[in-house]
Amino acid sequence: METNKNKLLRINDMLVDIGTEEGNSWLGHIYNLQGFIQYKLGSTEDAQSFFNKAAEAFRQMRKADDGTWLVVNYGNLAWLHHHLGDQAESEAYLSKVDVLMKKYPSPSQDELRAETYAEKAWTLMKFSTDRELVADYFQRATKMQPEMVEWNTSYVLGLVSAFKHSDDGPAADIFEKMRVAQEQDPENFYLAACYLEQRGKKREDVKDEARELAVKVLRNPVSSYNGIKAILRVYRNYVSLDEAIALSEEALELHPDERYLKRCAALCLKWKIVFFWDSHKKQSTIDRAVRLHKEVISLYPHSSLVKKIDLANIHAKSNNGMDKADLMYQDLLILDLEPAEKQVLYNQYAKYLKFDRNDCNQSVRYHMKAAVIPVQSFYRANSIDLLEKIKNKHWNRMGSDIEEFLENLQEP
Repeated sequence: METNKNKLLRINDMLVDIGTEEGNSWLGHIYNLQGFIQYKLGSTEDAQSFFNKAAEAFRQMRKADDGTWLVVNYGNLAWLHHHLGDQAESEAYLSKVDVLMKKYPSPSQDELRAETYAEKAWTLMKFSTDRELVADYFQRATKMQPEMVEWNTSYVLGLVSAFKHSDDGPAADIFEKMRVAQEQDPENFYLAACYLEQRGKKREDVKDEARELAVKVLRNPVSSYNGIKAILRVYRNYVSLDEAIALSEEALELHPDERYLKRCAALCLKWKIVFFWDSHKKQSTIDRAVRLHKEVISLYPHSSLVKKIDLANIHAKSNNGMDKADLMYQDLLILDLEPAEKQVLYNQYAKYLKFDRNDCNQSVRYHMKAAVIPVQSFYRANSIDLLEKIKNKHWNRMGSDIEEFLENLQEP
């Protein structure tokens, strides 16, 4: 499992945005993962504190002081004390694990306990791109404990996430699983918003339901899991972009200090300026977007690459802002980024070169740079798809070069 410092800090940002509101069904898992991250970042006291919080969160959620759910937690504490050199304390927690495993024997020697599968799935959701393995673990956990509806919800959302960039949505069997999951987990507004989005892709009229759901989302505690970003996507695609912007601003007015809502508001303005821009739009809209993006970047120092790219693209649409956009991209291109981050940057820079700089040849070169990075992602697939389309264009003199490149391109 990749655990370099930058990755850990980005995941920690994600966990902070999920929030620790009492009643959050993932609170124990959040604390467990934060404990692991804090240990890896060198803060052992914080790590132990988070592991202890996880145990308490699970106790409250399960309304019991004892159960198989403590196996993972005691295992984490045993692991922590082992790495701290406190073997006696580590052995004490391992003994507690042994007692629990004897008290609650596994239904099968060939399978892990449900809680272990759920914990593995939750962790892999944050660290891995292997959706199939995540789905498999959640499905196994759900079969063992079907009453844990949040596990099934996560299983279904994992299946649907593979269709995030699809215009048609998931296949009929996955769509049906999503419908059933929503019936079983009706208070999960994130799931509800995702379900509306997929129904919209099926050409259903979801405007009224989206507006009703938005009211409920605004009443909920702020969290990246409360459905706000998902409902904003529904508004953008199936209600109106202006209403999406208004909704994001309303949420921000209710909670003016919440950085996640500032991120959502910035996203909506980016959509309007970069994807739906015309020459009649007000400069004041761009100015607001620039200010908000700069603030968001400062609030997410470890996970703001995409926002910096967005800011560069916004500058490109501004009056006399092209030089700023160029400078921002040049600064980003010299950063020491991870392969997946480079892929995002090269893909976006290629589009900037084509649409804002009208430099088609250089755009092609950066799509190639994105495609050659051996990381399976939307951005790689998008660059390859665009190269396929470009190679047959009569105006492009690099057609033969593109064709040769694609023929020799290796799969990750």
